[in-house]
Amino acid sequence: MNSLKGKVALVTGGSSGIGRAAALLFASEGASVVIGARSEQPLRELVAEIEHAGGNAVQLAGDVGHEDYMQQLAATAVRSFGRLDIAFNNAGTLGPMGPTEGISLNEWNAALQTNLTSAFLAAKHQVPQMLKQQHGGASIVFTGTFVGYTVGFPGVAAYAASKAGLVGLAQALAVEYGPRGIRANVLLPGGTDTPMGRQMSNTPEALAAVANLHALKRLATPEEIARAALFLASDASAFMTGAAMLVDGGVSVNRG
Repeated sequence: MNSLKGKVALVTGGSSGIGRAAALLFASEGASVVIGARSEQPLRELVAEIEHAGGNAVQLAGDVGHEDYMQQLAATAVRSFGRLDIAFNNAGTLGPMGPTEGISLNEWNAALQTNLTSAFLAAKHQVPQMLKQQHGGASIVFTGTFVGYTVGFPGVAAYAASKAGLVGLAQALAVEYGPRGIRANVLLPGGTDTPMGRQMSNTPEALAAVANLHALKRLATPEEIARAALFLASDASAFMTGAAMLVDGGVSVNRG
């Protein structure tokens, strides 16, 4: 407990799934949390839940693909809590699904805007604040996926490409800002039982098939992935940067 005591964490995609679980966990570990997502009401409910448990949190609703919103999120952390130590850039979308030749340019661009361009905008506005702080380091974490990294799936070209791009971005940030105390890593979850995951596998049969792809023969819970995000966010991973960390239940190695 209290592995994040005294720290300020920003979490995007915080209204459900992995982001919501991470916001709750980070707050329980002592962080003051700024939570972002598109929908206002789920954010208000989450902040109330954190505060009821004795934590500190504020929310700001908006679209991570818009630069002014990403700038406001970082500014909200500083205005509300005086600093920014951790950024868990978790918001994402599946994007268009189906054969690649059927994907429109607009659909492609929209997926990249939410999954990859948003991560660039996040870093652009989070890093300057982190650089102002003389406190021994800061951590930026992106949520990627094993899809397009160790395993290819048909029908998800925009999702796979945009999420794979996060690895290159994190590596560039790692070498650019490592000497100044900022770490950047990518979390690569396996199949996780979230609302977005159920969009991809929307029948009991499909969910069972996805679970069977994993060596553990099940999906992750959002809380399990949140604990891995906590590791990357905290000083427990102080010597990790530029890494793509698989937390995938063995899907990348399973052949049976």
